[in-house]
Amino acid sequence: MIQVAGNIGRKTIHFANHILDLFAFTYRILKLIFKRQEYGRAIVRRVILEQIYFTCVQALSIIVPVALLVGSMLIIEFTKISVQYDLGKITVILLVRELGPIITAFLVILRSATAVTIEIGYMNVLHEIEAFEMAGIDPMRIICLPRLVGITSAVFCLFIVFDLVSIVGGYCLVWFTTHIPMGDFLGQIGKAITAADIAVGIVKAICFGIIITVTSLKHGFQIRKNITQIPPGTSRAAIESVIFCLISNVIISAIFYM
Repeated sequence: MIQVAGNIGRKTIHFANHILDLFAFTYRILKLIFKRQEYGRAIVRRVILEQIYFTCVQALSIIVPVALLVGSMLIIEFTKISVQYDLGKITVILLVRELGPIITAFLVILRSATAVTIEIGYMNVLHEIEAFEMAGIDPMRIICLPRLVGITSAVFCLFIVFDLVSIVGGYCLVWFTTHIPMGDFLGQIGKAITAADIAVGIVKAICFGIIITVTSLKHGFQIRKNITQIPPGTSRAAIESVIFCLISNVIISAIFYM
């Protein structure tokens, strides 16, 4: 019994230290946004644009079909209960408040977060990070800051695309392919959506972007000895990103709507 209690205590302390390390790591990166540097600004801008292109633009071929499928599926199901409930309000609650941000975050985790962890892991194992430091270049500014800004901006843009495509595209898809009476669906959406719904979506997108980037970078920097550590490190980064996004999703929704 004492052994079990000791193991639980050690794991709890280790988890708490890990969370504190993530907060400290986030603070170090965010502090660089407000710190003006004379060198490396062109490189930082280029890496930000490359990260946005990889995470956002190249992901459109995935996010658009997923949004169409989710939107049309939910609209078809919602029309069955539209007599008892407000169709526009249900759509806003599920798509704009909850499913839009979380599905977007999951797709970014599967596609980009794992790639970031693998990239940083290889850079660590092959001593590229040390080469930056020996050249007098801050890896936090050249590596971490551009990815934080790029991925967070990409998550925000993909969230907007997902909501628009799932609602408007799903409506058009159902309208043209089925005989389900839709009524004034878009008008109901316009009446149901509020400033709080838009604000909560923006906050979730920004928080998810920061969580995904920081978790992926942190696990990438922890890979130091050999290449065989990269697969388990990537897996842990993806799982933690999903869990932290779900937890923050619940907390943000509770703050705004309770």
